Amino acid sequence: MDVLIVTLASALAGFVDSIVGGGGLILVPALFATFPTAPPATMLGSNKSAALWGAAFSTWRYSQHVSLVWRTVLVAAAFTFIGACLGAWTVTQVSPVLLRRALPLVLLALLVYTLARKDLGREHAPRCSARQEIALMSGMGLVVGFYDGFFGPGAGSFFVFFLVRMLGYDFLHASAGAKLLNTASNSAALLAFTWTGHVWWHLALPLAVANVLGSWLGTLMALRHGSGFVRHVFLVVVGALILKTGYDGFLR
Repeated sequence: MDVLIVTLASALAGFVDSIVGGGGLILVPALFATFPTAPPATMLGSNKSAALWGAAFSTWRYSQHVSLVWRTVLVAAAFTFIGACLGAWTVTQVSPVLLRRALPLVLLALLVYTLARKDLGREHAPRCSARQEIALMSGMGLVVGFYDGFFGPGAGSFFVFFLVRMLGYDFLHASAGAKLLNTASNSAALLAFTWTGHVWWHLALPLAVANVLGSWLGTLMALRHGSGFVRHVFLVVVGALILKTGYDGFLR
């Protein structure tokens, strides 16, 4: 029964994560609630063992229908991987307590800005040259990748927002690009957790299969309904992240 519960949670997490990120909002609490005596790092590592495959599958699905500038996103993915490795190492040296309290305020600013700019991300109109795109996306990948390795909640939503705001992508193209960057940061995190022995491999396969199935349905919905649908899901997920991170940072 425990495996069934977290497998269903992984499927729902894959669905949400494939659209705008934020799948960890669902699977991580489910793992902690189902296995309350397990080490926290092991639950986080098991989450990454599922999220990696869901993100990789979403990247493949989006790439079949949405045009991506592969040179740009692959270079940015490499920087994201490096950033996530640095973040994973830094969290072993420094406590993320200050970031935990600042995060809901940052997310609130992001939500208010997106609501105020009703046209944001509705049209795909890249406004940078190829060289500028590589530089900006790589810098973003390094910073958000570091954050994902160091702390993590909402990293996929940050990727989406920055691609829309900085590069002029619509929400659908931003989500497609974000999935590849998420794949890179998840890979770095999973390597770190594997190195320290914090992955339950007997859970990894059912969680990964369920996450991929959820990702398949999520990408299908996003591709069918377009940027407007992705924008609405983005607002809902960011709102949920504000509530969750606010509770964790100030009330727990």
